[in-house]
Amino acid sequence: MDQNDTIYITGHMHPDSDSIASAIGYAFFKRARGTKAVPCRLGKLNAETSWLLKRFGFEEPILLEDARKTLAEIDKDSPISISPEMTIYETIMEMQKQKRTAFCVTDHDGTVLGMVTKSDLTTIGLGDTASGIELLAKTSIDDICSTINGSMIYRDTQYHLNGKVSIIALTAAKLENYEIKDRIVIVGDDSDAQAELIRKGAGLLIVVWAKKISDQVIETAREYHCPVIISGHGSMNTSRYVYFAPPVKLVMTKNLIVFHTSELAEDAARKMMSTRYRTYPVLDAQEHLTGYVSRYHIMNFKNKKIILVDHNEFSQSVRAVEKSQLLEVVDHHRICDFATSQPVSFRNEIVGSTATIIATMYRENQIPIPQNMAGLLLGALLSDTLMFQSPTTTPKDHETADILAALANLDIDDFGREMFAVQADTSSRNLADLLNQDVKVYEVHSIKVMIAQMMVADLKQTRADSDRIQQEVDDFAEQKGADFLIAAFTSVLDKGSVLFGGGEYAAWLSEAYPNEAEETHCLQLGVLSRKSQILPRITEIIDRHA
Repeated sequence: MDQNDTIYITGHMHPDSDSIASAIGYAFFKRARGTKAVPCRLGKLNAETSWLLKRFGFEEPILLEDARKTLAEIDKDSPISISPEMTIYETIMEMQKQKRTAFCVTDHDGTVLGMVTKSDLTTIGLGDTASGIELLAKTSIDDICSTINGSMIYRDTQYHLNGKVSIIALTAAKLENYEIKDRIVIVGDDSDAQAELIRKGAGLLIVVWAKKISDQVIETAREYHCPVIISGHGSMNTSRYVYFAPPVKLVMTKNLIVFHTSELAEDAARKMMSTRYRTYPVLDAQEHLTGYVSRYHIMNFKNKKIILVDHNEFSQSVRAVEKSQLLEVVDHHRICDFATSQPVSFRNEIVGSTATIIATMYRENQIPIPQNMAGLLLGALLSDTLMFQSPTTTPKDHETADILAALANLDIDDFGREMFAVQADTSSRNLADLLNQDVKVYEVHSIKVMIAQMMVADLKQTRADSDRIQQEVDDFAEQKGADFLIAAFTSVLDKGSVLFGGGEYAAWLSEAYPNEAEETHCLQLGVLSRKSQILPRITEIIDRHA
């Protein structure tokens, strides 16, 4: 899948059943219409949501950690590399073949040892021969032979090379004026001259324009430990190519500027601005090459394409959502702090659940809802409307639930009781985890308000444990830096909630929801919805004091 075309559909942080089911449902809807869509989550799933996914055979959505793309998620050049033993000549040929200007040098395990660029190799070809001399002194005669397309006539393990190269042109003075000791000597098809050069101390004899070497020359070469090669080229090309015989391990750059797949593309772009290179290797966590990134790739990348469901506040969304390619919003909450640089499709309805909207979109576009999808969306609808007891419930929610129940072949009451029994079982979880599982953050007049909601089976036990719960709520508020924390313990069976306040402005909670005389943490009958009841009332109290 081309990640540039992928659309990520996500609900809010601290995901509940409605946000997860809506992401899964809308991703399926998009794929049915030919769009590459992937459902995501922004955190750990609660017990109810996990149960719903298992109940209807859905996998847990992928965790989306950032709306920005990492280097693992953008287009890169393929991870072609070369071995440290490859010659400069072979590397140049490979660059031409692959149409590349740089290669990483890797060992047999794929670990990056260094890098060579076309400009590095051009410098060798056009630069002073002094650098070439040093390289050739460390180059094997086999690499020299292969580079000049030669034939090894005589090999000697005791050869002696200083890296200098001499091209012999016979004159009236014969060989008297040449200093050829330990040098690579290029000579024509003259047996007497060849033998004389060997005796004068040539380190390697390369013969051009010859088909064979006389036995006498070979015997002399054996005596003086001088390997002999017949070149596959004439004098000029032999002298040119011989300087490209050294292995790239001798010329590669070892102190590299590298990036890792986990780095953000925008961070890599900033680093590139302070360097002069064109191509940079990208490594994985094991330091293995995964590809090459260049300024071209960075200039053409765009951050992830995002669709928000069940929320529209950036503070509740994926990290850096404001930098994403935001395409759509499907939601049933209030609209707050929402602004984009480009127009987006925004569908916001006054219903009790985003799943209601998603199911409606299937019907509007005549896309069949699979049986298991209908069950998942029904579970989300019942969860968010608290089995239709929430004041946010509308006739459309009832109608949609009936349709989904029929498609899923489920009885609403039986299924709802089964689901809420899972949701209300908090015996295996500590209070801090429960508070953190479904908490939403709001800013009201610069006051950081956090509202956590926990579904429980019986509020009698909650009230009995009120002292312990209050202490943990105070600790949680301090840990999270909340100015005003409201912890709502809600029971569908008791048809209400017990509320706890924490933070600097905790005293305002009793003003918003008074207790009966000489009692604390009374049952607030009918208070079931964070969105339509608790948040508006808390906002009203803050407005009064602000």
